[in-house]
Amino acid sequence: MTHTNLFKALGWKGASKEAGEDGLTPSLPEVHRSVAIPSDLSFFKKLMLFAGPGFLVAVGYMDPGNWATSLAGGSKFGYTLLSVILMSSLFAMILQHLALKLGIVTGRDLAQMCKDRFPKPVAVLLWLMAEVMIIATDLAEVIGSAIALYLLFNIPILVGVIITALDVLIILLLQNKGFRYLEALIVTLIATIAAIFAFQLTVSAPALAPLLAGFLPTTQLIFNPDMLYLAIGIIGATVMPHNLYLHSAIVQTRRYVETIKGKKEAIKFATIDSTTALSIALFVNASILILAAAVFFVNGFNEITAIEDAYKLLSPVLGVGIASTLFAIALLAAGQNATITGTLAGQIIMEGFINLRIKPWLRRIITRLLAIIPAVIFIGLYGSNAATELLIFSQVILSLQLSFAVFPLLMFTGNKKIMGEFANSIPLNIVTWIIGIIIASLNLWLLKGIFLG
Repeated sequence: MTHTNLFKALGWKGASKEAGEDGLTPSLPEVHRSVAIPSDLSFFKKLMLFAGPGFLVAVGYMDPGNWATSLAGGSKFGYTLLSVILMSSLFAMILQHLALKLGIVTGRDLAQMCKDRFPKPVAVLLWLMAEVMIIATDLAEVIGSAIALYLLFNIPILVGVIITALDVLIILLLQNKGFRYLEALIVTLIATIAAIFAFQLTVSAPALAPLLAGFLPTTQLIFNPDMLYLAIGIIGATVMPHNLYLHSAIVQTRRYVETIKGKKEAIKFATIDSTTALSIALFVNASILILAAAVFFVNGFNEITAIEDAYKLLSPVLGVGIASTLFAIALLAAGQNATITGTLAGQIIMEGFINLRIKPWLRRIITRLLAIIPAVIFIGLYGSNAATELLIFSQVILSLQLSFAVFPLLMFTGNKKIMGEFANSIPLNIVTWIIGIIIASLNLWLLKGIFLG
């Protein structure tokens, strides 16, 4: 069989067959501009139609990779690290605004822009880094979902890892029905997670004064090495690189009048959608830390780092029998949510960087297998107790990858030749480059601490 025939058998399609008016293949062509937004609708109706992509992005900010760092921070230092969660969430809101603006203004996602604008060796390097990032992202979701299945149904973690491959079928079924169905599932799962943590916070009754004080920065963050280390871990686990690729693509599922006025309106509504969704993610991440502080820190359990330990202690310490079960349900919802968006990001990265179109189900199975195989091998060799270690390792990999997505995004959105009048203003450019440098510096510090002690 020739290479061409092999690609055809896998569902490969040349760019010209699905190219848009400009001759370029659109991002996620099967759902590109599939949600019509008439120009004569009211503000609220337009907002409802634009709402959705921000929630797909938000799930990456409340995935299982965040849970271990937030649990550790709350149990060890009480409410102090809430300021870090707030800061990293504000960073995320600004960066996601840039990502959605890039997609709306240029009609290209971040992966396609990297391929178009950088020399081939640089683009290949960025593609390889992005593929490693997707594997690490998916690994975290797989492990998180498997831990949740173990806690809820006593399914061995190794078996749970394999079961997670089945969610690929759910993604395909919903996307074939229409992108809004996929968004509806995501919103439903986010609402479930938020409702569970609202209940957990109510029954844990955290002290209000120290909780509010926790949102204010403290000098302890600089002078306490253990606190600084955890703070860097929280930032590294919160700002997710694959979301920048994802957001720049899925905002293009909306069909509106592509004039200057239409694009300005699209950016406005997409930013409201994104900021609202990320505010919910902030609530969830803060809730995990607040819960750990109110339940574990206050009662002297200061070394809770494993999700399993939190699950075992939550109901007995709170005195609420259902608390631990709800905690595991929220974890399962978070893992399933994030794995849906992770596989979508994997498709965007492959198609954007190398213009290789294979059938979505095949791409998602490949992505999932690349995460499941190392998880199965690692857990098979070292046992189920090593699952949390693997979860943390995936976050280390993501920390290393973050700058490879952030800095190209800053370069593109600050370039007037690319963005025209939509280019970042000088104040916004200054702020975003400071954010990029802070993120890069803190993640390098985190990596140094992990590998050099």
